[in-house]
Amino acid sequence: METRTVVVPNISCGHCTHTIEMELSELAGVRSVKADVATKQVTVSWEAPATWEQIEALLKEINYPPAETVTPA
Repeated sequence: METRTVVVPNISCGHCTHTIEMELSELAGVRSVKADVATKQVTVSWEAPATWEQIEALLKEINYPPAETVTPA
């Protein structure tokens, strides 16, 4: 299983974190998602068939593009 933490500047409230957690959790292979309003960080753990490219693409699609990686792949 892989885990990555990224900064998502568009996070501004609990609704943002809820949306990110719900949307990413629906991807096949995503095991856990934790978004934090205070740090604007999202931590995702996944395994096949999910890929980081799919996760990043979905974040961009729902208007929460990651700005930087806190913990690299």
